[in-house]
Parts: sequence; C-alpha cells; structure tokens
Amino acid sequence: MSLLEKEGQLEDLQKQLELCEDPVKKMQLEMQIQDLSMKMYHDLDAWDRVYLARHPHRPKAQDYLQSLFHTFYEMHGDRHYGDDRSIIGGIAMFEQTPVTVIAQAKGKDLQENLIRNFGMPNPEGYRKALRLAKEAEKFHRPIITFVDTSGAYPGKGAEERGQAEAIAQCLFTFSNLKTPIICIVLSEGGSGGALAFSVGDRLIMLENAIYSILSPEGFASILWKDGSRAKEAAEVMKLTAADLKDKEIIDAIIREPLGGAQNDLEAVCDRLRDAIRSALADLTKTKMNQLLKNRYEKYRKIGVI
Repeated sequence: MSLLEKEGQLEDLQKQLELCEDPVKKMQLEMQIQDLSMKMYHDLDAWDRVYLARHPHRPKAQDYLQSLFHTFYEMHGDRHYGDDRSIIGGIAMFEQTPVTVIAQAKGKDLQENLIRNFGMPNPEGYRKALRLAKEAEKFHRPIITFVDTSGAYPGKGAEERGQAEAIAQCLFTFSNLKTPIICIVLSEGGSGGALAFSVGDRLIMLENAIYSILSPEGFASILWKDGSRAKEAAEVMKLTAADLKDKEIIDAIIREPLGGAQNDLEAVCDRLRDAIRSALADLTKTKMNQLLKNRYEKYRKIGVI
C-alpha cells in the first residue's frame, strides 16, 4: 500500500473521530490513529520520500524566508529580458548577518503556481540569480540558496533565450565566487535546474527532500522506456538525503517531524537556523583562498565517485 493510500486511511479515521461521541470508541480510534501514524512513516522507501517531497502541503521557499530572516528586500529582473517570478532573490538579515538569498519558489495553489511557473525557472531567472550573486560578492555578503524545482523550464522560448547557457553560467560563476555559499534543498532538486543553485561550500538537505539528475518518471522513461516504473527508478537513482549523505555529496540533513515539514514548520526552521548559523561561523572565518580551494576539491571529489 502506498503512502498516499495510507494517508487516506488516516484521514478517514480522523473524520470518524470527529463524529464519534462514544468515549470508548473515541479512545479506540485515537489509538488506531496513533498506531497507523507511527507505522506509515516508519522505514520509508525512496518512492515514499518522493511523495513527501512533492506533498501539496509541503512548505515552500516563501515560508522559510519569512521564518528564517527578520528582514528581506526582494530585488527583481535580470537587466536583460524580464523578471522571473519562479526565482525570489534579494538582501536579507540572518540574525545579525546581512546575506543574499536566492530561492526557487513554487506556488501554494494553482493560481500562484501559474505565476511562479510551477517553480521551473526561465533563463532570466538564472540571470537574475547571477546578478544578485555578483553583487553579493562585491559587498562581501554570504549567499544562501534554496533549491526546490523539478527542473528548469523546457519551453521553446526558454531555449531561444539561452536556457542551457544561463545554467552553465551559474555553474561557472558560483564555483568561483569569492564569498561563502550555503545551498539548501527544500523539496525537489531536479536536473540542471537545481544544480545551478547547488554549487557552494555547504550543501544541506531536508530529510524528505530529493536531489537527482531528473525525475524518477523521466529516468524510467529513458532507461526502460516505461514511465510506470518510476517507483523502481527512485530506488536505483539513490536520490534521498540519506543516500546522498552516504555518498558524501551533501554535508548535512535537517530532520523533519513525522509526516513531513508541513507538520511542524517551526521545528524544521529552528534546526535549519542552527545549521546555517554553524555553517556561516565556519565559512566566514576561513580565508578566501582556502575557501575556494575547499569548494573546488569538494566538487572534484563528487566527480570521481
């Protein structure tokens, strides 16, 4: 039984509990709910993590920005074509430290998703990120990126405006930026669209986030010519936070509450805040030449795994 089906069972039990007036029956339902909740989120497989990463109620980048930064000035446009609403970027205060924040943003409903292009950036989004990153380097501000995309937008217009080149420029530029960079994978980290925001000194993932070369559905379609084998593909791809930590591709995992970050966003933000604070303290005291050398070696090591 899939996690989605188990969640349906849980919702049915909760509805019965709300309507129940018999104290004994109520106690039995409460015990059933507690038991099912513990079992359904115990020993999750890769496909369960994919489901949780895509959960419709999962917090978006906007939620983390509001909680982690007490001041945020959003900046718009790439100074070439336009403003991509799937990328939120600007200057923020993390506790007492000014930082530049660049986040891939999905919508919370259909209307906002249409505005945000379902979190799939166009070239102007990546060029906006580059503009903000170079400004951060100029003023010696650390950069914090939030990754949450199924991939860069693959439309005709995006290709005509240089989608691949914009992503490549991000990879090239972020690898050499003379300022600390912390990258955080919130939910989905898919393909080059996510990789463009993932070159930094620390790569952190939430427990139920995924990070991969493409979606499990796309992987199955290419490898086996059968998109229905996505669950099998998810296991083969090793896309979970635990898998990537074992391979030393990511540096830290932020633990989530039972059922996902949506069940206790404040607790997740507290853990994420501690991780950012620790990373900034370590990175800001590292000499710039050493910082760049460490960043280079970090990704050279990944390349030979």
